[in-house]
Order: sequence, then C-alpha cells, then structure tokens
Amino acid sequence: MDSILEMISRHAPQAHWYIFGAIILAGFNVPFSIDVLLLLGAFLAAAVVPEHTVQLFLSILIGSYISAWCAYWLGRLVGQRLQKRKLFAGVLHPDKLQKIKGFYDKYGMLTLLIGRFIPFGVRNCIFMSSGMSRVHFGKFALMDALASSLWCTICFTLFYLLGQHYQILWNYLKAFNLVIFCAFGVTVIGLIWYKNRKKTHATKVST
Repeated sequence: MDSILEMISRHAPQAHWYIFGAIILAGFNVPFSIDVLLLLGAFLAAAVVPEHTVQLFLSILIGSYISAWCAYWLGRLVGQRLQKRKLFAGVLHPDKLQKIKGFYDKYGMLTLLIGRFIPFGVRNCIFMSSGMSRVHFGKFALMDALASSLWCTICFTLFYLLGQHYQILWNYLKAFNLVIFCAFGVTVIGLIWYKNRKKTHATKVST
C-alpha cells in the first residue's frame, strides 16, 4: 500500500488533468470507470494533495458534464451505426436500450438523475440513447447538469471523508481479509475431511 501511495503522490499535482482527460474519453466509451476516477480523485484530495481539492473536484464535475455531452452527440450522430461495432455493442445492446426507453417512459428526464447513480456502463447507455432518441439537447444538458452536480458532490464528499481515515480503513480491511482467509481455509479442510470420511464409509459398506 505504501509503495502505491508513493507512486500516486509523485504524479498527484497533475492528477486533476489526468482524471479530467480520462473522464472525457469515457464519454466516447473508452473503458475508464468514472466511479473509480471519482474515488481516486477524492482519495488524493483527502490523503495526498489536500491543497488541490478544488481542482480535483472541478475536474470530475466539469469532466462529467462534457463526457455526457460527448456520449449524447455520439449517439445522436452515429448511434445506429455504432451498434454494429464491438466497442459499443455492450453499451448499445437492444435489451439495454429497451430498458432505458422504459425508464424514460416512466420517469421522463428524471431518468438522467437516477442514471447518474447507477455504475457499470448504464450512464453511457442513457446518454447515447438520449441522443439516438433525439431528446432536446438543452433539456438533456440542463437536467444532467443538475444530476451530475448532485452525484459528484455527494460521492466526492463521501469518498473524501473516507479517504481522510484510509489508514484506519486499511487496517480493518487487512483484518477482514485475514478472517476471510481463515474461514476459507477452515471450509476447504472441512470439505476434504468430509469427502475422505464419506469415501471411507463407502469402502467399509462395500466390503
């Protein structure tokens, strides 16, 4: 853990630019997790470069706005053709698009607010399908600005507070891993003993 922190610390003063760029690329479906980038930014702000907290927060917030716009226009301009591309096949899968349509039918523009809090590629599907459905861009941009502001503020604050106590959390994690390892070891030993006992019993019965 210490070596990882040391490596991150060396590049931390420029981290907000890296995070911003990666979030923009995520809008074009490059496989960067915005959730992980947000977690990383909040952790850096809390534990490594607290003097860059504002830059890190704004890089995530503004990056999230622009990333959503990129995904929207990508879907609006070339969405139908992208469905045949391997890189976008998962995001623009017909089943996903049907579910997003159902969300829009039920919740309207609130879908963008709900979608901001759902990870694992759902956001990009919502943004691109919004473009493919030709949702009015002004409404889309306004609603997503509200949704993104809430999502970034809540998650960044939560991860920031957790990051301030990362050493305590890390100690708990190590203890938890030890418990899991011991439980796994006991389970394996128990299964081996049970199988051997069953095999021995079967041998006695057959004789």
